[in-house]
Amino acid sequence: MKNIAIASLWLRIRIALGRMNPVIAGGVLLLAASAGTVAWLAHARIQLEQDYEAARREAARPAPPPQAVQAPPPSADQNLALFYDSLGQRRTVDRQLKDLFALAQKHGLVLRQGEYRSSHDRAARFYTYQLNLPVKGRYEAIWQFAFDALQAVPHASLDDVSFRRDAIGDEHVEARLRMTLYLSAATGAPQ
Repeated sequence: MKNIAIASLWLRIRIALGRMNPVIAGGVLLLAASAGTVAWLAHARIQLEQDYEAARREAARPAPPPQAVQAPPPSADQNLALFYDSLGQRRTVDRQLKDLFALAQKHGLVLRQGEYRSSHDRAARFYTYQLNLPVKGRYEAIWQFAFDALQAVPHASLDDVSFRRDAIGDEHVEARLRMTLYLSAATGAPQ
C-alpha cells in the first residue's frame, strides 16, 4: 500500500511538472535539489560535530597505564639451574616412600611390597629411583592416590598405570603404578 501511495505521488508530480512551463519546472527542480543539498549538508555538519566532540572527549581521557613489559624467557643456563633445583633429595628417599605408603593407606589401598631400582645418569648428573607399586583397591581410589602422590612428591613422574579386574562385578581392582623419582645428591646444581 505504501508503494502505491509513493507511485501515485510521483505520478502527480510528473503530471504537474508536465503542465508547467519548462523554465518554471526547471526552477522548481533546481529549488528542490538545492533544498535537498542544504538538508544533507546540515545533517553532515551535525554528524561531523558529534564525531569531533567524541574525539575530543577521547583525547581528554587519561592514557591507559603502560602494559607490563614481559621478562625475556630464561636462558638455557637458567632453565638448567631450575631443573636441578626441582630435583628431590636422594638422601630423603626413605621418607618419600613412607609418605607414598601413608597416602595409599589414606585412600584405603593395599600396597604390597614394590620393586625399586636406583640408577645414576652420569651425563645429566642426577639420579632416578624407579618404583613399581602393586596396589589393590577401588578404581577411583587408585587414581586419587596417583594424583595425590604426584602432588606430595613433585619431582616424581607417573610413567605407567595398568589395571586388572578378576571379575566384572568386583569392586576392587589390582593396579600396577610405575613411578620415577628424579633426585639430586645435593641441593642446587649438580656436583
